[in-house]
Amino acid sequence: MSESVASSLSFASSPSLAIQPAAPNEGGLDALREFMERHRRLFVLTGAGASTASGIPGYRDANGEWMRAQPIQLQAFLDSEHARRRYWARSMVGWPLLAGAQPNAAHRALARLGAADRVARLVTQNVDGLHQCAGSTDVIELHGSIRQVACLNCGVEHPRDDIQDILARENPGLADAVAAPSADGDAHLEWDGLDAFRVPACPRCGGFLKPSVVFFGESVPRERVDAATHALEAADAMLVVGSSLMVYSGYRFCLWASRAGMPIAALNIGRTRADSLLSLKVELPCGDALAALAGHFS
Repeated sequence: MSESVASSLSFASSPSLAIQPAAPNEGGLDALREFMERHRRLFVLTGAGASTASGIPGYRDANGEWMRAQPIQLQAFLDSEHARRRYWARSMVGWPLLAGAQPNAAHRALARLGAADRVARLVTQNVDGLHQCAGSTDVIELHGSIRQVACLNCGVEHPRDDIQDILARENPGLADAVAAPSADGDAHLEWDGLDAFRVPACPRCGGFLKPSVVFFGESVPRERVDAATHALEAADAMLVVGSSLMVYSGYRFCLWASRAGMPIAALNIGRTRADSLLSLKVELPCGDALAALAGHFS
């Protein structure tokens, strides 16, 4: 939901609400279990840390700092042919790892908790689709899905696997390339043949293709924020899983929950942007902790 829409809700910002949150209580698995026993309907927000055990690298380290160069910005992708060639070349090499990734214990446990009515709504900042692969339903993908590619001309969406076939056919020089994987199907590829790389075009109209994800510098579609905000309003508490919350699109839900007096717990190794807003912080591996909780509640 946009800030203007959120301002109409009970947890919206107000000049009279001067929040001075205490430092979060550091706790372990028992503390998180007790938190879930007190708050049955959880608004769960997941980040890259939920998928690292599936072999998909995250963007940031335990201090919330970039581990590598920042991802491509929307404007660069739209304005620069060189930037698009670099993006698609790296994506061509990095896609097979993401396409073959399987849900890990964290994804499976959240699906079990959802089936046990312990998750009111699952919202993810990830674009890998692994929550759905694990069996979670009605997932809100704030940043879209890397498994689809949209034409900016005709609007048709294509499966990313189909675009991979085009990339491989038109760029045989990269067919066997290997590079260190990066987040969201990217790869650390430096290639001196980039000027000859052929960017894929829409199979239907020949138009301009863009992955169906929210790039850095791009706004999350309002309908997704609206849906997530309504889900937050209906929840008893918020649980953050595997996110530093450094990106505002996820962090804002912690702000809105805090302004409503809603308790927030985080299961995350390292610093988060919302540490001062947390009621509980548990620094344990997501998969192990969530699997134990799913075993208890389901």
